[in-house]
Amino acid sequence: MTNRLENIGLNIRKYRKQKKLKQIELAIEVGIDRSYLSEIENGRTNPSVSVLYAIADALKIDIAELFVPYQL
Repeated sequence: MTNRLENIGLNIRKYRKQKKLKQIELAIEVGIDRSYLSEIENGRTNPSVSVLYAIADALKIDIAELFVPYQL
């Protein structure tokens, strides 16, 4: 079972890969460092709501999709 931060990170990674984006491409679009995006995707940091909105906007998804329980 994953914790909340891991769940968010896994969902971000899933949508990023579906869009065929590299971490650096998404990070640039969002305006954050690639290493920070990596930390988010790996559930090792607690991103602000504004960063989550920016990620969701860049991925063209509703922010609520980041909080849905991750499924393979």
